[in-house]
Amino acid sequence: MSDIEIRDDRAAGRLEAVAGDEVVGRIEYFVLDAPATAFVPVHTIVEPAHEGQGIAGSLARELYATAEREGVTVAPLCPYVVKWAERHPDEAPAADPALLRAAKDWLKAHPGRF
Repeated sequence: MSDIEIRDDRAAGRLEAVAGDEVVGRIEYFVLDAPATAFVPVHTIVEPAHEGQGIAGSLARELYATAEREGVTVAPLCPYVVKWAERHPDEAPAADPALLRAAKDWLKAHPGRF
């Protein structure tokens, strides 16, 4: 995995794992503005040829690290990120339930986004 670069394409709502010029994995997310600013990961995808290399975990770790650097919360809706956060509570603080509800409401209000 040492030749993987992780890039945040905030405008597109993707945290991407890139090998050379190929995107080999990504977390698709949106930024929630209220009741507080939060990154809301919805899907984690790793290309089949790159599965089992720790890419999804590296993406989740970088999402939480970026959130910490920016002083925002992660409110995970993606099942993979939820499980990753449960296994890494020291790196992935739990989101407030009200924030998770707001994230779910936003997603319902934007059905074509993901």
